[in-house]
Parts: sequence; C-alpha cells; structure tokens
Amino acid sequence: MKPKNKKLNIDTWFKKPDRCLVIAEVGSTHNGDLELAKKLIDAVADSGADVVKFQTHIAEAETLPNAPSPSFFNAEPRFQYFKRTAFTFDQWKELKKKAESRGLVFLSSSFSIEATDMLEKLGVKLHKIPSGEITNIPYLKHMAKTRTPTIMSSGMSHWKELDEAVEIFTKKKNPFVLLQCTSEYPVIPERVGLNLIEEMRKRYKIPVGLSDHSMHNYAAFGSVALGAVVVEKHITLSRDMYGSDAKHSLLPSEFKELVEGIRVIDKIMYNPRDKKTADEFGEMRRVFQKSVVTTAEIKKGQTLSEKNLGIKKPGTGIAPKHIYDIVGKKAARDLPKDYLITWKDAKK
Repeated sequence: MKPKNKKLNIDTWFKKPDRCLVIAEVGSTHNGDLELAKKLIDAVADSGADVVKFQTHIAEAETLPNAPSPSFFNAEPRFQYFKRTAFTFDQWKELKKKAESRGLVFLSSSFSIEATDMLEKLGVKLHKIPSGEITNIPYLKHMAKTRTPTIMSSGMSHWKELDEAVEIFTKKKNPFVLLQCTSEYPVIPERVGLNLIEEMRKRYKIPVGLSDHSMHNYAAFGSVALGAVVVEKHITLSRDMYGSDAKHSLLPSEFKELVEGIRVIDKIMYNPRDKKTADEFGEMRRVFQKSVVTTAEIKKGQTLSEKNLGIKKPGTGIAPKHIYDIVGKKAARDLPKDYLITWKDAKK
C-alpha cells in the first residue's frame, strides 16, 4: 500500500515549519504485540498524520519494581507492564521501517538515558521528551547532546522547571519545540490551557505546540489557529483495548477528521493576507459596493442636494464618501432619476 502522506523532511521542517506537524500517539496501546503495532501504524498513515509515536520503556532503567501506578491505570504493576510490553531493538527496527514505508516519521518517547541511546542507535530523526522527564536534568543534558531535533512536553512542570529545561537545549543549539500539555487523562476543556501557547512562545522565543489529552478535536483546532506548529493526540483501534491510553484516545475515523481539520487551518495560517489593496476583488466591489446616484429628475442648473442625491448599487460611479463634494454644486445638464452621476455632471 502506497503511503498517503506527503514526504516530510523533519530537519527542514525544524528550520522553518511550513505546516502543523500532526503526531499520532500509539504509546503502548499495542500491548507488546508487534503485529498490532503494525496495524496501528497503518491506521496512523491512513489518517494522514505526519508522525507515529510510540513509547520506549526499559523497565529496569526507569522505575523501581514497587513504584506506584497512576490512578487511571492500575490493572497490573507498572514495572511488570513495561517489561511485558517492551519491544527488542530488532522489533523497534522493524516498526521504524514499517512507519517509514508508509510515509511516516517514526518517533518514540524515551523514559531513560538507556532508551534514548537505543533510539539513537536505531537512527531516529526525532526525539520526544515526556512530561515526567522535564526535571530529569542528567537525562535532558544527555538528550541535548544528541543534537537530534526534539519535542518536549511541559505537562506537569512549572515555569522555573521549564526555564531550566529550555536553557539546556538552547545552549546546545539543539532544535526543539515545546508543547503545552496538561497531564490529565482525559483533560476537560477548562484545563487545556491554550493561553499558555502564546505565553511560552513569548517567554522562550521558540516554536510551540500542543499535546492534547481531551476527547474531542476542538482544543487541537484552536491551538493551530493560535499558531501551534505541533499537535499530538492519542490514537487507538478501539477504546476497549487494554492499556493505559486506549480509553483516552481517538478512533481512526476521529483522528482522520482531526487531520483533515488541521490541514484546512494550515491553509489559513500559512497563507497570510494583507489589506494594502483590494484589486483582486474588483468585480465584487463593482457588484456590492455603492455609488452616488440621482433620486429624482434634476434640471440643468438645479442645485444638487441630499434631497435629490442618494447612494445605491453598483459601485462603478462616484464613491459614497464624495457625496458631500457634490452637494451644493449645480447640474451641468438635465439628469434623469436613478442615474449614476459623474464629476462632469456637476459644476460650481
């Protein structure tokens, strides 16, 4: 099956974004099943997204065996879940190849330095820093040294923590995008925080996007209209699938609607207009705008006044703003009713 997606050069995009980068987050919804992961890649490609995103967990490197699980997923211990659903290096290689064959950029969040190194060995074109790693300074410094373009989620961090994380990547001149994110699953509209997109952009002078955990597309659409250059949302084949993300994810048909909507907004956002002239609306102006006309028969020498002049369509005569330049003058000849008056028809 040929990829539907326009080929994306991620290095060029980071230098000058020319459309909103749409990331479909598979996460660990594959439940450790390689073939299911491939089906999810196909669903992402069919949606028209740019990037398919997974999560690379190396349990021993990122968590204690008895570390607590989040409230929204406690079906099995977190450590056990990460070990059971992890892919080998060769399996990741296979998934990356599958994604790229469908025209997608392959991306995976790394949750440890070891996971970052694995992805670097895999030859990824893009890294993702999950919200929980923003305070992991050794990890951030290691990531920044790779010089691989990076997307950073801000979900559970305050300004001081973000300042430090941003500074690490800025000093290394590692290209990156910061995502506004609310680490709630799902997030309600009142908690999305689209106002932070502009605040982050002004504070850090960098591109900003949205990692959206809401159960609709409205927040994503709003973010793109506000200038977000990246939108990330979860995708699943069914909200009944096992795992921590499936019930908070969009179905393939919903994700396709998301991408279609964003592409329309892209056309709006990346094709700026100006008001220097209105020449392109010449025909519409002639049809819809108005001109100064006579509202009664006027004899030669009769005074032109507001009683015998008016303003009506079409806009092919004297513009309405000039009516007071005509009022008080004399008719240069007999003028019929409902006539588009000209400058030659009025004399001092």
